[in-house]
Order: sequence, then C-alpha cells, then structure tokens
Amino acid sequence: MEVKKLSISWQFLIVLVLILQILSALDFDPYRVLGVSRTASQADIKKAYKKLAREWHPDKNKDPGAEDKFIQISKAYEILSNEEKRSHYDHYGDAGESQDYQKQQQREYRFRHFHENFYFDESFFHFPFNSERRDSIDEKYLLHFSHYVNEVVPDSFKKPYLIKITSDWCFSCIHIEPVWKEAVQELEGLGVGIGVVHAGYERRLAHHLGAHSTPSILGIINGKISFFHNAVVRENLRQFVESLLPGNLVEKVTNKNYVRFLSGWQQENKPHVLLFDQGPVVPLLYKLTAFAYKDYLSFGYVYVGLRGAEEMTRQYNINVYAPTILIFKEHINKPADMIQARGLKKQVIEDFITQNKYLLATRLTSQKLFHELCPVKRSHRQRKYCVVLLTAEAPKLSRPFEAFLSFALANTQDTVRFVHVHSGRQQEFASTLLPDGEAFQGKSAVSILERRNTAGRVVYKTLGDPWTGSESDKFVLLGHLDQLRKDPALLSSEAVLPDLMDELAPFFLLRWLYSASDYMADCWDSIFHSNWREMMPLLSLIFSALFILFGTVIVQAFSDSNDERESHPPDKEEVPEKVGKAEPSFTKDSSSKIPKKGFVEVTELTDVTYTSNLVRLRPGHMNVVLILSNSTKTSLLQKFALEVYSFTGEIVQRR
Repeated sequence: MEVKKLSISWQFLIVLVLILQILSALDFDPYRVLGVSRTASQADIKKAYKKLAREWHPDKNKDPGAEDKFIQISKAYEILSNEEKRSHYDHYGDAGESQDYQKQQQREYRFRHFHENFYFDESFFHFPFNSERRDSIDEKYLLHFSHYVNEVVPDSFKKPYLIKITSDWCFSCIHIEPVWKEAVQELEGLGVGIGVVHAGYERRLAHHLGAHSTPSILGIINGKISFFHNAVVRENLRQFVESLLPGNLVEKVTNKNYVRFLSGWQQENKPHVLLFDQGPVVPLLYKLTAFAYKDYLSFGYVYVGLRGAEEMTRQYNINVYAPTILIFKEHINKPADMIQARGLKKQVIEDFITQNKYLLATRLTSQKLFHELCPVKRSHRQRKYCVVLLTAEAPKLSRPFEAFLSFALANTQDTVRFVHVHSGRQQEFASTLLPDGEAFQGKSAVSILERRNTAGRVVYKTLGDPWTGSESDKFVLLGHLDQLRKDPALLSSEAVLPDLMDELAPFFLLRWLYSASDYMADCWDSIFHSNWREMMPLLSLIFSALFILFGTVIVQAFSDSNDERESHPPDKEEVPEKVGKAEPSFTKDSSSKIPKKGFVEVTELTDVTYTSNLVRLRPGHMNVVLILSNSTKTSLLQKFALEVYSFTGEIVQRR
C-alpha cells in the first residue's frame, strides 16, 4: 500500500514539474529577457545580448541563479538572431520547436556543454563570446589583402613582421591570447611590425600566406614568409623574430679587428656604428636597427666584458657601465657622434642614426644615392645645393680630398651637401660638369650644382681652377657659397646629367648565385618545416619530371632490346680465316659492336636481317653490301679484309 502511495506521489511530482515547465515556456518572452522592443534591429539585439552575457556569465557572476539566467539569455538571443524563428515567435508565440527539441535543448543548455559550444561550434552563435574584448586587442593590427601587398611586403625590407592568423571558432587562439599580447607589447616597442589576419573574413589573404589552420603564427622579412613551429611562449616568439634576421647584420668587434672594421668606410661608402655594452649577446633592438639601416651604415658590437676590448674602451673613453653608441665616418681615430644612456629606447636610437646616415663627403655610387643627397628643388625656400668633388680614385686619401673633407666638416649651412665622384668610374657624369680643355686633365675639380628635375637637368658652376686643397681654393669656394645664398643666379651653366652607374651592384653571376642560394634555402626550410599542402605543387613538379625522365629511359631500353633481338638470328657456323696479320671472322650475326682490331665482322644478309641492318640503319652508321658467289667468296673476302680491316663499320655478305 505504501509503495502504491509512493508511486502516485512520484507521478504527481512529475506532472507538476511538466506543468511548471510548460507554464515557464509559455511565459518565456525573448524580447523581455534581452530588454529590447519588438521592432529592435539585429544590431540592437546583438548589443543587448553581449551586455547581458558579460553580466550573467557564470564565470563572472557568482549568483546561484546566474547559470539559469545565462541560459535564458542565450536562448532568447538564439530565437531573435534567427529571422525565421523570430518571425514564427511573433506570429505564434513560440519558435516553432517541438517538445522533443525543447527537451533536447534543455539538456544541451547545461553550462559545461554550453560553454564549449559557445566558443567552438560554428552553428551555435555566430560570433565568439567576449569578441568585443578580443577585437579590441587585435583591431588595430588587422590586415587586409591590399594593405598586406602594398604596405606590409615593401615595409618588410626594413623590419620583420610577426603575423597571427586567427578565427572566431578557435579555442587555441583564445588560449595563446595572453602570451600574444605580452609578446606584441615587447616586440612592437623594439620595432617589429605586427599583423593579425582573420581567416573568416580575409580568406584570400590567409590562403596567400599559406595558413591552412588557426591559430598560425608566421614571420615576414624581405617579402619571404616563415612559419613559427614552436610552443607559443614569449621567449620562443622573441627567438623566432631574431632568427628571421640575417646572421651577418652585426659584426663582433674586438681589439684585433676594430681598425679593419672602421677602415671599411672607403670601400663600403658608409659610416660605421659601434655599440659598447655589457652583454655577450647582441641586443635584439640593435639587430633590428641594423636591419632597418643596413643600406646606409655598417654595424659592429663590442662586448666590454671581453678581455680583448680594453684598448678600444680606453682609446674612445667609454663608460663600460652604460650602453654607448659611437658613429665613425671618414676619420677612424675620433667618432663623428656618440650617445650614451641606460635603457636606450628605439626612438632615441633611430633619431641618432638618422642624423648620421651619410659620410661627410659621400661618394656618389648610384642614381638612388644621388636623389637622396641632392634632392630636386621644390621651392625657393627648399633649395638644396650639392658641392661635388670630381677626383681620381686612389688607394689612400689624397691631399685634395682631405682638404675637401675638412671644408665639409667646418660647413654650417643646412642647405649644402658635400659629395665626391670618382671621375674614372663615372666618366660621362664628370665630363658633363668639367669645362672643355686640358686644364683639368688628371686633376681634381669642384662644381656647385642644383637639381631642377628628376630627368637630370641641373644648373651648376665649376670653379675656374683645379682643386688642390690650398687655402686659396677653400677661400674661393667659401666665397661662392656665401654669394649663392644671396644670388642663386651664380649657377649660370645648365646641363642634363646622365644617370650614375651603380658601382656597388654585384655582377650578374653573383646575383644569380645569391638568388639560387636563397631559393634553395627556402626550399629546404619548406621541406622540413612547412606543411605538406604548401609543398604539393613543388613535389608534383619534381615527381612528374622524374617520372618522365625514368619513363623515357625505360622505354628506350626496351626499344633497344627489341632491336637487338630482331637483329640477332640463331648462330650459325663461323668460318675463321687467317690472312697474314688480319684474321677476318665471317659470321651470320648482325652486330652493332665495334669490330676488334684485326678482324672484319661479316653478316649474311637475309630477309630477317634486312630490316635491322638496312631499313633501321642508325644515323652515322654505314653498311657495305658485298655480293658474292660460293666459288669466289673465300678468296674475295680475304682480299677485302686486308683493305678494310681497320674500318669500324659493318660488312654484310649476301650469297
């Protein structure tokens, strides 16, 4: 009896729970749950949902009813974000779901399962939880295809880029987000470019980069892409960026090689920079600076804790307890400029380097350098004059050049730039500025010029006498520059200068070798590190070429084998004969082998050997057909062998 009463009570409770669920379902109003009107737009619904989801998420809200409230908010958004379900609810008061579906949804709305679907199930909500916070981190770094092609790739020749490929439905992307944020803050401050590609919205760019999964992290330098394959920790990302940089950017300098390093300015046509610091490893900031200005300066590093650095620190009076940067130009005994401070920042170093990008009297070695040092006149207030020394090339500094350097060092005018040209290497350029006659033959000369357009048109004035570097020459040049500030018409001559030859460009063979080595290095890296989907086109090409090559060899081998079988009938009796020194061997075999010395190979011509010996005669081969009878065969062949036994062709006998 008690069991019967207990079963009745359980049935009553189940019915009561079902009634309450039905009443709650009937009372469920998604508009009221989200706090929006029935005419609200999708943007308003999404905004309201994101606000309530952040407020009631069980990870943040410890209220006991937070989980149920969060489920209601999620269900309300699911209905209102779907136009079909929303329309059905507006007309019939429900979302068109069956009771079984509602029960299934109730089971699926348990928080644990919901929390997983919320991040990863693309068919659930159409954006990730807390996307507003995530977007705020990556928003300023988002890349589009045109921006990548037009800005990032050209800029990668001055600084490396670290790019993250992400998507909305990626748990690992969320997992690495704190590490990525810390790494970005550090590396961006050092001068590394940062980019973020959303694979869902920029599929073309993601495919172009070769990223087939998210998250992916890759680096770009000099337009080349390298993938990051290690664990995503800040130190690994830092090492990855450092590995992108060329290994010869910064030279280690000691007492043994510092004179050679600083003396390279004449050959390289660049100022040389030395960083003195206490660390045995070159700082990443210094490497990045060296990469950004590699076309303008050469960089060296001195570890002051090394025993071989005392001489330099004493000579240049270096404070070993603070990082010090020295810049040397034409004079290696005294730095042209220096900076010393603890915790040198990127902007401070860049400003310091920019002010010392060129030598005091840079040699014009290319048209690009000419454009930078002697820019085209833009307006009367932006006049730039170039004082050009035309001199012969010499292994050591000549007196005229040293005098020109001292004059350039004493110059205080910002509108004047001093350069020199080796007249032997740039003959057309020098002959255009030099006056006709023999007065300047084999001697140095100084011209003052102003560029008027990029096509080569200049106005100029060449000093009347050769430049010897005397005090009178300096006085005349100084007078011309002072007069030029008052009267630009002093530059009375006009000419069109030819383009300068690039003196430092490598030869074609060297450029080809460099390109080939870079390509092989890229292929090696791709084979061992990149995913195989990227390598499929290259592998397909390689295997196709190998198949064609070996297939051709195999077919040719079978073809030769068939020819030999056709040309070799069953062996018949041989008729050996000896004639003096020659021993002709008369066989009925058809052979393409070269006869042995002292022998003449004879083959009987039959209907079987006719095709292989005459019809399929190979290019360069010749057959001689000898028509004999049984009675004369032996005597004639012996005489024939004496005449032709040194001949390396084939002799065919026909009966």
